[in-house]
Amino acid sequence: MSIFFHEQLYRSQEIMTKLKNLSITICGAGALGANITENLARSGLSKLRVIDYDRIEERNLSTQPYYRSDIGALKVKILTNSLYRALGIKIDGQSQKLTEENAGKLLGKSELVIDTFDNSISRSAVKIYCANSNIYCLHVGLASDYSEIIWNENYRVPSPANDDICDYPLARNLVMLTVAVACETVINFAATKQQHNFTVTLGDFAVKPLFM
Repeated sequence: MSIFFHEQLYRSQEIMTKLKNLSITICGAGALGANITENLARSGLSKLRVIDYDRIEERNLSTQPYYRSDIGALKVKILTNSLYRALGIKIDGQSQKLTEENAGKLLGKSELVIDTFDNSISRSAVKIYCANSNIYCLHVGLASDYSEIIWNENYRVPSPANDDICDYPLARNLVMLTVAVACETVINFAATKQQHNFTVTLGDFAVKPLFM
């Protein structure tokens, strides 16, 4: 019986084949990126690359799929190893900082890029490269009790004002809800090539289409 038995019953074999063959790069292995990577891998996607150069800290453990024993290790190394042990999937982990100079090398072979970076410089580099290279790109971000899932054409890079602030409010339920919406958006794109934008608000527990 396939690891993805239940998912295949729900999605159909045709869609599962499309998911398996879709090449995706996830930018970031933090609260959003790591959980999105794990969710996509457990949904049947196997052509995954993850880019992140951060190391695991204690404050990451409540919102990211890491353990106390992982503190100090590279996020990408732990994430790729844990998913290989769980599913037998070899994810291409890149412990590098993405810049305008290396964006082509890191993103060039992707059919879809998912941007979850927490700084405006890297987000801008992803947006510009994907736009210039005609690569589909989905940006996922959050702040306080609000998050958004927006395709490149409608995305605006946020102000760099909060780039260096680490002590910000972050609810696990908002993270997981955002991850679920983002992953379903990706799966729908793989199946139909439709691109839908969404906002998520935890305060009123709302998930709404974002019409641009």
